[in-house]
Amino acid sequence: MRERTLSCSSLSKTYSITGWRLGYIIAPPEIIDTARKVHDFLTVGAAAPLQEAAVVGLRFPQSYYDGLLQTYTAKRDLFLDGLRQIGLLFTEPQAAYYVMLDISEFGWENDLDFCEKLAEKVGVGAVPGSSFFREPVNNLIRLHFAKTEATLTEALNRLQGIRKAFAR
Repeated sequence: MRERTLSCSSLSKTYSITGWRLGYIIAPPEIIDTARKVHDFLTVGAAAPLQEAAVVGLRFPQSYYDGLLQTYTAKRDLFLDGLRQIGLLFTEPQAAYYVMLDISEFGWENDLDFCEKLAEKVGVGAVPGSSFFREPVNNLIRLHFAKTEATLTEALNRLQGIRKAFAR
């Protein structure tokens, strides 16, 4: 399988550099050569110091990844438990640090408008779920839980008033 396998990954979430869009592929030489050509036409290379830093990260010991897993599992559990206590419906994430919250109960047809009002009325920022689907999905919003425990607790405290804020 080695000659037919291509592994593609991102460093963004693992090393908390989400805005830098740095990743890599591991593949047979002929695929790498083609990927280099495509890369040259689509983007400019990442800054050399960033690449050097990425190499350091790739050499981290297993304990780094174990700690990362524990940290994000605790954040996820805290946030999802809070959403459950509030009675909000969501899809439990399997390997991400965000959750898709179902806003169907609020009767909004436009998730972008809902997100704007959520920030205004409740003080919690969210991303419209429709940004992540090709199909017309407007009943989901994305909440990010890679935050401090204090921030997550405050967000949950604010979300307790969501039904009152959106009562019609």
